[in-house]
Amino acid sequence: MDQVHSTTNEHIKGKHLTFEDRVIIQTRLKDGHSVKNIASEIGCAPNTVRNEIVRGTVALYNGNILRYKASEGQKVYEEHRTKCGRRYDRLEKSRFIDYVDRHVSEDKWSLDACHGRALADGEFTRDEVVCTRSLYNYVSKGLMHTKNIDLPEKLRRNTKIHHNRENKKILGRSIEERDPQIEERKEFGHWECDLVIGRKRGGDDVLLTLAERMSREFWMIPLSSKEASSVMNAFESLINEFGSHFSDIFKTITTDNGSEFSSLSELEDISETLVYFAHPYTSCDKATVERHNGIIRRFIPKGKRIDSYSAEDIANIEIWCNSLPRKILGYKTPDEVFEAELDKIYQLEAAA
Repeated sequence: MDQVHSTTNEHIKGKHLTFEDRVIIQTRLKDGHSVKNIASEIGCAPNTVRNEIVRGTVALYNGNILRYKASEGQKVYEEHRTKCGRRYDRLEKSRFIDYVDRHVSEDKWSLDACHGRALADGEFTRDEVVCTRSLYNYVSKGLMHTKNIDLPEKLRRNTKIHHNRENKKILGRSIEERDPQIEERKEFGHWECDLVIGRKRGGDDVLLTLAERMSREFWMIPLSSKEASSVMNAFESLINEFGSHFSDIFKTITTDNGSEFSSLSELEDISETLVYFAHPYTSCDKATVERHNGIIRRFIPKGKRIDSYSAEDIANIEIWCNSLPRKILGYKTPDEVFEAELDKIYQLEAAA
Protein backbone atom coordinates (compact mmCIF):
# COMPACT_ATOMS: atom_id res chain seq x y z
CA MET A 1 0.00 0.00 0.00
CA ASP A 2 0.99 3.66 -0.47
CA GLN A 3 0.56 4.68 3.19
CA VAL A 4 3.89 4.88 4.95
CA HIS A 5 2.45 4.04 8.37
CA SER A 6 0.01 1.34 7.24
CA THR A 7 -0.70 -1.37 9.83
CA THR A 8 -3.00 -3.45 7.60
CA ASN A 9 -0.79 -6.50 8.02
CA GLU A 10 -1.15 -6.23 11.81
CA HIS A 11 -4.94 -5.81 11.96
CA ILE A 12 -6.82 -8.80 10.61
CA LYS A 13 -10.10 -8.03 8.88
CA GLY A 14 -13.08 -9.02 10.98
CA LYS A 15 -11.13 -8.96 14.26
CA HIS A 16 -11.81 -6.60 17.13
CA LEU A 17 -9.78 -3.42 17.55
CA THR A 18 -6.87 -3.64 19.99
CA PHE A 19 -5.77 -1.02 22.49
CA GLU A 20 -2.91 -0.13 20.12
CA ASP A 21 -5.48 0.52 17.37
CA ARG A 22 -7.34 2.82 19.72
CA VAL A 23 -4.17 4.74 20.56
CA ILE A 24 -3.64 5.32 16.82
CA ILE A 25 -7.22 6.58 16.50
CA GLN A 26 -6.71 9.00 19.41
CA THR A 27 -3.39 10.26 18.04
CA ARG A 28 -4.59 10.72 14.46
CA LEU A 29 -7.77 12.53 15.55
CA LYS A 30 -5.63 14.91 17.58
CA ASP A 31 -3.53 15.52 14.46
CA GLY A 32 -6.65 16.27 12.41
CA HIS A 33 -6.72 13.15 10.22
CA SER A 34 -10.00 12.11 8.62
CA VAL A 35 -11.87 8.96 9.61
CA LYS A 36 -11.18 7.45 6.18
CA ASN A 37 -7.41 7.95 6.50
CA ILE A 38 -7.41 6.49 10.02
CA ALA A 39 -9.34 3.44 8.83
CA SER A 40 -6.88 2.91 5.97
CA GLU A 41 -3.96 3.08 8.37
CA ILE A 42 -5.48 0.60 10.82
CA GLY A 43 -6.82 -1.63 8.07
CA CYS A 44 -10.52 -1.65 8.90
CA ALA A 45 -13.74 -0.13 7.60
CA PRO A 46 -14.36 3.62 8.17
CA ASN A 47 -17.63 2.78 9.92
CA THR A 48 -15.68 0.73 12.48
CA VAL A 49 -13.66 3.82 13.36
CA ARG A 50 -16.79 5.98 13.59
CA ASN A 51 -18.44 3.52 15.98
CA GLU A 52 -15.30 3.36 18.07
CA ILE A 53 -15.15 7.15 18.32
CA VAL A 54 -18.73 7.23 19.60
CA ARG A 55 -17.96 4.57 22.24
CA GLY A 56 -14.74 6.18 23.46
CA THR A 57 -15.69 9.88 23.43
CA VAL A 58 -15.77 11.59 26.84
CA ALA A 59 -16.77 15.07 27.97
CA LEU A 60 -13.94 17.26 29.34
CA TYR A 61 -13.80 20.65 31.01
CA ASN A 62 -17.29 20.54 32.53
CA GLY A 63 -18.72 19.08 29.37
CA ASN A 64 -17.57 21.87 27.12
CA ILE A 65 -15.24 19.69 25.03
CA LEU A 66 -15.85 16.17 23.63
CA ARG A 67 -12.72 14.15 22.94
CA TYR A 68 -11.96 10.54 22.08
CA LYS A 69 -9.85 8.67 24.64
CA ALA A 70 -8.26 5.29 23.84
CA SER A 71 -8.47 4.22 27.49
CA GLU A 72 -12.21 4.99 27.61
CA GLY A 73 -12.81 3.11 24.35
CA GLN A 74 -10.94 0.09 25.72
CA LYS A 75 -12.91 0.24 28.99
CA VAL A 76 -16.27 0.27 27.19
CA TYR A 77 -15.11 -2.57 24.91
CA GLU A 78 -14.14 -4.76 27.87
CA GLU A 79 -17.47 -4.08 29.59
CA HIS A 80 -19.33 -5.15 26.46
CA ARG A 81 -17.24 -8.32 26.20
CA THR A 82 -18.34 -9.44 29.65
CA LYS A 83 -21.97 -9.37 28.47
CA CYS A 84 -21.54 -11.14 25.12
CA GLY A 85 -21.80 -14.85 24.36
CA ARG A 86 -24.46 -17.49 24.97
CA ARG A 87 -26.19 -17.49 28.34
CA TYR A 88 -26.98 -20.88 29.84
CA ASP A 89 -30.02 -20.88 32.13
CA ARG A 90 -29.09 -24.23 33.65
CA LEU A 91 -29.59 -23.04 37.23
CA GLU A 92 -32.88 -21.24 36.58
CA LYS A 93 -34.35 -24.38 34.99
CA SER A 94 -32.76 -26.97 37.24
CA ARG A 95 -36.13 -28.58 38.04
CA PHE A 96 -36.65 -29.40 34.36
CA ILE A 97 -33.05 -30.61 33.99
CA ASP A 98 -33.58 -32.94 36.95
CA TYR A 99 -36.79 -34.17 35.28
CA VAL A 100 -34.83 -34.97 32.10
CA ASP A 101 -31.98 -36.68 33.96
CA ARG A 102 -34.48 -38.84 35.84
CA HIS A 103 -36.36 -40.02 32.76
CA VAL A 104 -33.19 -40.66 30.76
CA SER A 105 -31.72 -42.66 33.64
CA GLU A 106 -34.80 -44.57 34.79
CA ASP A 107 -36.97 -44.80 31.67
CA LYS A 108 -34.28 -44.54 28.96
CA TRP A 109 -36.15 -41.75 27.20
CA SER A 110 -34.48 -39.60 24.58
CA LEU A 111 -33.85 -35.93 25.31
CA ASP A 112 -36.47 -34.92 22.76
CA ALA A 113 -39.03 -37.24 24.32
CA CYS A 114 -38.39 -35.64 27.72
CA HIS A 115 -38.78 -32.14 26.30
CA GLY A 116 -41.94 -32.89 24.33
CA ARG A 117 -43.67 -34.96 27.01
CA ALA A 118 -43.01 -32.34 29.69
CA LEU A 119 -44.90 -29.80 27.59
CA ALA A 120 -47.60 -32.20 26.39
CA ASP A 121 -48.49 -33.23 29.96
CA GLY A 122 -48.50 -29.62 31.13
CA GLU A 123 -45.99 -30.43 33.87
CA PHE A 124 -43.80 -27.55 32.69
CA THR A 125 -44.54 -24.34 30.80
CA ARG A 126 -42.50 -23.36 27.77
CA ASP A 127 -40.65 -20.76 29.86
CA GLU A 128 -39.57 -23.46 32.30
CA VAL A 129 -37.89 -25.76 29.74
CA VAL A 130 -34.99 -25.58 27.34
CA CYS A 131 -35.18 -26.85 23.78
CA THR A 132 -33.91 -30.25 22.64
CA ARG A 133 -30.80 -28.79 21.00
CA SER A 134 -29.87 -26.98 24.22
CA LEU A 135 -30.27 -30.23 26.13
CA TYR A 136 -27.77 -31.91 23.80
CA ASN A 137 -25.41 -28.95 24.29
CA TYR A 138 -25.76 -29.25 28.07
CA VAL A 139 -24.86 -32.93 27.87
CA SER A 140 -21.80 -32.22 25.72
CA LYS A 141 -20.63 -29.48 28.12
CA GLY A 142 -21.14 -31.65 31.19
CA LEU A 143 -23.92 -29.49 32.64
CA MET A 144 -26.17 -32.51 33.30
CA HIS A 145 -25.84 -35.87 35.02
CA THR A 146 -26.75 -37.45 31.68
CA LYS A 147 -23.66 -38.28 29.60
CA ASN A 148 -23.17 -39.01 25.91
CA ILE A 149 -22.81 -42.71 26.75
CA ASP A 150 -26.41 -42.58 28.04
CA LEU A 151 -27.65 -41.55 24.57
CA PRO A 152 -27.11 -44.60 22.32
CA GLU A 153 -28.44 -42.97 19.16
CA LYS A 154 -26.02 -40.07 19.47
CA LEU A 155 -23.05 -42.44 19.37
CA ARG A 156 -24.25 -44.71 16.57
CA ARG A 157 -22.42 -44.82 13.28
CA ASN A 158 -23.51 -46.55 10.09
CA THR A 159 -20.58 -48.69 8.94
CA LYS A 160 -22.44 -51.07 6.65
CA ILE A 161 -21.39 -51.41 3.02
CA HIS A 162 -24.27 -51.83 0.57
CA HIS A 163 -23.94 -54.15 -2.40
CA ASN A 164 -26.14 -54.69 -5.42
CA ARG A 165 -26.94 -58.38 -5.64
CA GLU A 166 -28.22 -60.62 -8.39
CA ASN A 167 -30.64 -63.53 -8.29
CA LYS A 168 -33.16 -61.58 -6.22
CA LYS A 169 -36.15 -63.61 -5.06
CA ILE A 170 -39.73 -62.39 -4.81
CA LEU A 171 -42.11 -64.44 -2.68
CA GLY A 172 -45.41 -62.74 -3.43
CA ARG A 173 -47.20 -59.45 -3.94
CA SER A 174 -44.65 -56.64 -4.45
CA ILE A 175 -44.73 -53.51 -2.33
CA GLU A 176 -45.14 -51.58 -5.58
CA GLU A 177 -48.75 -52.83 -5.63
CA ARG A 178 -49.43 -51.38 -2.18
CA ASP A 179 -51.78 -48.38 -1.97
CA PRO A 180 -49.61 -45.21 -1.98
CA GLN A 181 -51.85 -43.72 0.74
CA ILE A 182 -50.36 -46.19 3.20
CA GLU A 183 -47.14 -44.20 3.00
CA GLU A 184 -48.92 -41.25 4.61
CA ARG A 185 -49.45 -43.22 7.85
CA LYS A 186 -52.92 -41.71 8.36
CA GLU A 187 -54.82 -45.00 8.43
CA PHE A 188 -54.57 -47.55 11.22
CA GLY A 189 -53.91 -51.23 10.57
CA HIS A 190 -50.85 -51.33 8.31
CA TRP A 191 -48.00 -53.36 9.79
CA GLU A 192 -44.40 -54.22 9.05
CA CYS A 193 -42.72 -57.37 10.30
CA ASP A 194 -39.22 -58.81 10.56
CA LEU A 195 -37.15 -61.32 12.50
CA VAL A 196 -34.45 -60.52 15.05
CA ILE A 197 -31.83 -63.22 15.44
CA GLY A 198 -29.66 -63.71 18.51
CA ARG A 199 -26.77 -66.13 18.12
CA LYS A 200 -26.71 -67.59 14.62
CA ARG A 201 -25.31 -70.93 15.69
CA GLY A 202 -26.56 -73.32 18.34
CA GLY A 203 -30.31 -73.33 17.75
CA ASP A 204 -31.14 -70.04 19.48
CA ASP A 205 -34.64 -68.57 19.67
CA VAL A 206 -35.65 -65.68 17.39
CA LEU A 207 -38.02 -62.75 17.79
CA LEU A 208 -40.83 -62.02 15.37
CA THR A 209 -41.16 -58.22 15.47
CA LEU A 210 -44.25 -56.34 14.34
CA ALA A 211 -44.68 -52.56 14.06
CA GLU A 212 -47.90 -50.72 13.23
CA ARG A 213 -47.05 -47.84 10.92
CA MET A 214 -49.45 -45.16 12.22
CA SER A 215 -49.28 -45.68 15.99
CA ARG A 216 -45.72 -47.13 16.09
CA GLU A 217 -47.06 -49.93 18.32
CA PHE A 218 -44.33 -52.58 18.52
CA TRP A 219 -44.67 -56.26 19.39
CA MET A 220 -42.02 -58.89 20.03
CA ILE A 221 -43.08 -62.54 19.75
CA PRO A 222 -40.47 -65.20 20.70
CA LEU A 223 -40.23 -68.11 18.25
CA SER A 224 -38.39 -71.38 18.73
CA SER A 225 -36.91 -71.20 15.23
CA LYS A 226 -36.81 -69.03 12.10
CA GLU A 227 -38.68 -71.60 10.03
CA ALA A 228 -41.64 -70.41 7.93
CA SER A 229 -43.92 -72.73 9.89
CA SER A 230 -43.03 -70.99 13.18
CA VAL A 231 -43.85 -67.60 11.69
CA MET A 232 -47.20 -68.82 10.41
CA ASN A 233 -48.02 -70.39 13.78
CA ALA A 234 -47.44 -67.00 15.42
CA PHE A 235 -49.86 -65.29 13.03
CA GLU A 236 -52.43 -68.05 13.48
CA SER A 237 -52.25 -67.36 17.23
CA LEU A 238 -52.94 -63.69 16.54
CA ILE A 239 -55.93 -64.66 14.40
CA ASN A 240 -57.30 -66.75 17.27
CA GLU A 241 -56.68 -63.87 19.71
CA PHE A 242 -58.42 -61.13 17.71
CA GLY A 243 -60.96 -63.31 15.94
CA SER A 244 -63.17 -61.43 13.50
CA HIS A 245 -61.28 -58.21 14.20
CA PHE A 246 -57.98 -59.54 12.90
CA SER A 247 -58.49 -58.14 9.40
CA ASP A 248 -59.52 -54.76 10.85
CA ILE A 249 -56.39 -54.57 12.96
CA PHE A 250 -54.10 -56.15 10.34
CA LYS A 251 -55.22 -54.65 7.06
CA THR A 252 -51.83 -55.10 5.43
CA ILE A 253 -48.48 -56.61 6.39
CA THR A 254 -45.22 -55.64 4.71
CA THR A 255 -42.16 -57.82 5.14
CA ASP A 256 -38.94 -58.77 3.36
CA ASN A 257 -38.09 -61.69 1.08
CA GLY A 258 -36.48 -63.90 3.71
CA SER A 259 -37.32 -67.59 3.48
CA GLU A 260 -38.90 -67.41 6.94
CA PHE A 261 -41.74 -65.38 5.39
CA SER A 262 -42.22 -67.62 2.35
CA SER A 263 -45.58 -68.88 3.67
CA LEU A 264 -46.88 -65.52 4.89
CA SER A 265 -48.91 -64.87 1.75
CA GLU A 266 -51.15 -67.75 2.86
CA LEU A 267 -52.73 -65.26 5.29
CA GLU A 268 -54.65 -63.90 2.32
CA ASP A 269 -56.43 -67.27 2.02
CA ILE A 270 -57.69 -67.28 5.62
CA SER A 271 -58.29 -63.55 6.20
CA GLU A 272 -58.78 -60.26 4.36
CA THR A 273 -55.24 -59.17 5.23
CA LEU A 274 -53.02 -58.29 2.27
CA VAL A 275 -49.34 -59.26 2.42
CA TYR A 276 -46.68 -57.27 0.57
CA PHE A 277 -43.03 -58.07 0.09
CA ALA A 278 -40.44 -55.28 0.05
CA HIS A 279 -37.90 -54.81 -2.70
CA PRO A 280 -35.03 -57.25 -2.17
CA TYR A 281 -32.24 -55.89 0.06
CA THR A 282 -34.14 -52.63 0.65
CA SER A 283 -34.69 -52.32 4.38
CA CYS A 284 -35.99 -48.75 4.01
CA ASP A 285 -39.24 -50.22 2.59
CA LYS A 286 -40.08 -51.26 6.17
CA ALA A 287 -38.15 -48.63 8.06
CA THR A 288 -40.50 -48.55 11.07
CA VAL A 289 -39.84 -52.11 12.18
CA GLU A 290 -36.15 -51.83 11.27
CA ARG A 291 -35.88 -48.75 13.46
CA HIS A 292 -37.42 -50.62 16.37
CA ASN A 293 -35.15 -53.59 15.79
CA GLY A 294 -32.27 -51.20 16.34
CA ILE A 295 -33.79 -50.18 19.66
CA ILE A 296 -33.94 -53.85 20.70
CA ARG A 297 -30.16 -53.99 20.35
CA ARG A 298 -29.85 -51.59 23.27
CA PHE A 299 -31.15 -54.42 25.46
CA ILE A 300 -30.17 -57.55 23.48
CA PRO A 301 -26.76 -57.01 21.83
CA LYS A 302 -25.91 -58.81 18.62
CA GLY A 303 -24.52 -62.28 19.29
CA LYS A 304 -26.28 -62.56 22.65
CA ARG A 305 -28.55 -65.59 22.94
CA ILE A 306 -32.22 -64.61 22.95
CA ASP A 307 -33.21 -67.71 24.87
CA SER A 308 -31.10 -66.40 27.78
CA TYR A 309 -33.78 -63.72 28.28
CA SER A 310 -36.97 -64.63 30.06
CA ALA A 311 -40.45 -63.92 28.75
CA GLU A 312 -40.66 -61.18 31.38
CA ASP A 313 -37.47 -59.58 30.03
CA ILE A 314 -38.89 -59.57 26.50
CA ALA A 315 -42.17 -58.14 27.75
CA ASN A 316 -40.37 -55.35 29.62
CA ILE A 317 -38.50 -54.33 26.47
CA GLU A 318 -41.78 -54.25 24.54
CA ILE A 319 -43.46 -52.22 27.27
CA TRP A 320 -40.61 -49.70 27.22
CA CYS A 321 -40.86 -49.25 23.45
CA ASN A 322 -44.61 -48.70 23.61
CA SER A 323 -44.41 -46.35 26.61
CA LEU A 324 -41.88 -43.98 25.03
CA PRO A 325 -43.41 -40.60 24.06
CA ARG A 326 -42.87 -39.94 20.36
CA LYS A 327 -42.50 -36.53 18.74
CA ILE A 328 -44.25 -37.82 15.60
CA LEU A 329 -47.28 -38.69 17.77
CA GLY A 330 -47.45 -35.31 19.48
CA TYR A 331 -45.51 -36.84 22.38
CA LYS A 332 -48.19 -39.43 23.01
CA THR A 333 -47.03 -43.00 23.50
CA PRO A 334 -47.65 -45.77 20.93
CA ASP A 335 -49.81 -47.59 23.49
CA GLU A 336 -52.07 -44.56 23.90
CA VAL A 337 -52.61 -44.18 20.16
CA PHE A 338 -53.00 -47.93 19.59
CA GLU A 339 -55.57 -48.36 22.35
CA ALA A 340 -57.56 -45.40 21.02
CA GLU A 341 -57.72 -47.03 17.58
CA LEU A 342 -58.79 -50.37 19.06
CA ASP A 343 -61.57 -48.59 20.94
CA LYS A 344 -62.86 -47.16 17.65
CA ILE A 345 -62.98 -50.65 16.10
CA TYR A 346 -64.90 -52.16 19.01
CA GLN A 347 -67.24 -49.18 19.23
CA LEU A 348 -68.15 -49.61 15.55
CA GLU A 349 -68.96 -53.26 16.24
CA ALA A 350 -71.13 -52.31 19.22
CA ALA A 351 -72.97 -49.68 17.17
CA ALA A 352 -73.66 -52.22 14.44
